[in-house]
Amino acid sequence: MITIALPKGRIAEETLDKFEKAFGEKFVFEDRKLILVQAGFTFLNVRNQDVPTYVMHGAADLGVVGLDVLEEKEYDLIKLLDLKLGKCKVAIGLRAGEKLDWSKSEIKVATKHEKIAKKYFEEKAMAVEIIKLYGSIELAPLVGLADCIVDIVETGLTMKQNGLEVGPTIMETSAHLIVNKNSFYAKKDRIFEIKEKIEAVL
Repeated sequence: MITIALPKGRIAEETLDKFEKAFGEKFVFEDRKLILVQAGFTFLNVRNQDVPTYVMHGAADLGVVGLDVLEEKEYDLIKLLDLKLGKCKVAIGLRAGEKLDWSKSEIKVATKHEKIAKKYFEEKAMAVEIIKLYGSIELAPLVGLADCIVDIVETGLTMKQNGLEVGPTIMETSAHLIVNKNSFYAKKDRIFEIKEKIEAVL
């Protein structure tokens, strides 16, 4: 049995669709159920941020998660395959018409992507104060809480509607199939079979 942690929502549905095509089975989570057992697979329905944790601790052999979440967690996991789903980017957001002032002694950044933001500014030799927010991040520059935000951007519409504009891109991200290291060695044949079958339908 192979256990796979999926992030709740659209990516889970799109991933199950790939598994359906690859294995010729219909995989659907019943209403509000968190576990789906079928055709030698156990699928877990978990929060996006928690996927790498389930895989890291061996509660799941495989997981599907965005590169941005992986970067943020810094876990020692194997990236098996880019599923090319949920493509977007992590970018800086600024008040419309403004540019980042690199001459400041410190830049205040509101984000939930703490490590990604910190690394980006430190690589540019810029002192940074990270203000961790979990939602409505776009407000921060508008009310003077932060100089800019670092957030996931798909179309840039949310920023635009809130008086911000998309600045420099920090990283591109999409959903990847990840593997627990122990599972990778213990169930190598089965995992490679899954990889090949999924690759064939991408």
